[in-house]
Amino acid sequence: MPSWNIHTAHAEHLLAQGDATALGIQDVNAFLLGNLLPDVYVGYMVPDVSHKIPYAETHYADPNFVPEPRYDEFFDRFATPGKDGKVSDLILGSWAHLVADHDYNLRANTFFQEHGIQPCTETRVKKQGDFDLFGRTLNISLIPHITDEVLRQCAIYPPYTLDPEDMRRTEAAMARIVADNASRHVYGAPAYQMLGADFFSRTFSEVTAHIRTGLLAYAAGDTNWGKAR
Repeated sequence: MPSWNIHTAHAEHLLAQGDATALGIQDVNAFLLGNLLPDVYVGYMVPDVSHKIPYAETHYADPNFVPEPRYDEFFDRFATPGKDGKVSDLILGSWAHLVADHDYNLRANTFFQEHGIQPCTETRVKKQGDFDLFGRTLNISLIPHITDEVLRQCAIYPPYTLDPEDMRRTEAAMARIVADNASRHVYGAPAYQMLGADFFSRTFSEVTAHIRTGLLAYAAGDTNWGKAR
């Protein structure tokens, strides 16, 4: 499962490729927070949240060995424009998170099948170790700040209730991750156990392109921008 440094790196790459407004993003802080939201109430990344929600509910995924979140179901249920004709940046970011989780896990499952790798604890440990290692090769700096506008969007987030204090805890957790990524940054060729540098390089590019294509379609007024293509 992609870690928050990977999700944030995708967001930073998207924002670096052009003006946020070209992607339909109105508030960058809210978009960055949205990129983290599906994980917040699972309870691992922010362990002191006020309540927990099962992963299958926040990610629209079946409890498979490596689950593939259904981002198109999330889109169908929640990507409804408001009175201003816009989808909230929290929804855009959450959709981007689910796309990344789906695509990385789909490609990991394909890798396992192609190489005859069986689902077991050892496979899970190696997979997550490789994901964690890849995350530390990335340069990230952006932290979602919990502004009044972000809290306004949180108050009307349709999937589930977002507690303001939990959002501030999320900001603090992300700040720690950015600092940790800098202090334990991996330079050079990482010693992956299973997936390999080519897997991550190819998948990172494909995921970024997938999210970017969807957001550009949204900005252009395509009502099916978040569906599988």
